[in-house]
Amino acid sequence: MWGRNVYDSIAKFLQFQLTVNVVAVVVAFVGACAIQDTPLKAVQMLWVNLIMDTLASLALATEMPTEDLLKRKPYGRTSPLISRTMSKNILGHAFYQLLILFALIFAGEHFFEIESGRWAPLHSPPSEHFTIVFNTFVMMTLFNEINARKIHGERNIFTGLFSNPIYYIIWIATMVAQIFIVQFGGRWFSTAALNLEQWLWCLAFGVGVLLWGQVVTTIPTSGLPKNMAIGGGDVTSTENILSGEYEDPATHEKRSGQILWIRGLTRLQTQVILLYKIELGCG
Repeated sequence: MWGRNVYDSIAKFLQFQLTVNVVAVVVAFVGACAIQDTPLKAVQMLWVNLIMDTLASLALATEMPTEDLLKRKPYGRTSPLISRTMSKNILGHAFYQLLILFALIFAGEHFFEIESGRWAPLHSPPSEHFTIVFNTFVMMTLFNEINARKIHGERNIFTGLFSNPIYYIIWIATMVAQIFIVQFGGRWFSTAALNLEQWLWCLAFGVGVLLWGQVVTTIPTSGLPKNMAIGGGDVTSTENILSGEYEDPATHEKRSGQILWIRGLTRLQTQVILLYKIELGCG
């Protein structure tokens, strides 16, 4: 049961992380090509990276195993790490988030009746426009973290949500930190304070991730191509091990380690000799 739980925890984290990565990379690339600027500033991406790597890993990897794990078949030795269901979730949620973000980037100033952040002069103060883009991205990331708890196509994503205190404490703390960053981050985080209406819209786009998740879950996984499952592979057979055709990874790793040590010592010896010759020359 614990083995399945560890496997599920890794899969949950991968599903969440890959979705964030796909969205962030595409937004940065399209922004650089279309408006010669990135809607998400470097320090904002650092904050998103902290949410994605550190906080999400603690939240998603600390869930305790449940009896439902025993109702499923154990994972096979060649089971893919990213299943077709996970690939469907990653691509489906990335599509929704990219659709919302591009709509805000290229038409958000008309919807919110604010000044456009596109083509802003260099060293101009942070704009409400791109702050809304950043805040919406974080809201969708946070709510997608709830979706990422389910990797087998479960419909009820709230099952067991409050059974892990670490998860919801981190989630709430991240939300509070985001509020402070947007309202008081200023030039440090390249943000402008938003009003209540703008905040409600950002939250609405974030909650929309949960509703969109139900649509993605409705798509049958059986109809998806099998090559959408990633990470599976063949296992070395016992016959190869007994016949001597199998090389122990530990032996290979040890051999590589010895080579690195020899290279390091040789380089150190060369440097010492060089310094000694320089000292003799100066003397």
